Amino acid sequence: MNILQLLLAFLQVGAFSIGGGYAAMPLIREQTVVLHPWLTAAEFADLVTIAEMTPGPIALNAATFVGMRVAGLPGALAATLGCVLPSIAIVSLLSWLYARCRTGKTMQTILGTLRPVVVALIASAAVTLIQTACTLSGGGFSLAGCLLMLGAFGLLQVRVKEKKFSPILVMALCGAAGVALHAMGWM
Repeated sequence: MNILQLLLAFLQVGAFSIGGGYAAMPLIREQTVVLHPWLTAAEFADLVTIAEMTPGPIALNAATFVGMRVAGLPGALAATLGCVLPSIAIVSLLSWLYARCRTGKTMQTILGTLRPVVVALIASAAVTLIQTACTLSGGGFSLAGCLLMLGAFGLLQVRVKEKKFSPILVMALCGAAGVALHAMGWM
């Protein structure tokens, strides 16, 4: 019965946690601490910490952890499946609708309306990243941070023998440069 309960509990979490993993945490707490006595409040706090530290989506990590704790590997699979099934169903339905209606006037109007919103969201993220890169930890302007950011952007745009620099390599170089600049007192 625990496996079915895990599946149903995390189906609810997956279906109603709109807004990302942190939006799912109150729903996960409700399911795992209040409705089903699978975790204590202290254990839930530990769960949040572990789910944040583990690579991957926080809600999925939490579901897997709770499932493993309650019913071992079958429980982990049931909770994880419950968490992702609503998203899979919704994306599949939207994909099917898009494939059937993509050339229709209504779909083109919807997509045309969404384009400026997407551009605004990307621009907002870019502004936030630029502000973060060009600000010292104590406040104030960081010329070294701005130059490092511009250098990273430039490296990602350069092609060397028809190959671009790997983003992972650029991040590693920026991390090393940031540590060195911080050690010298420039950041």
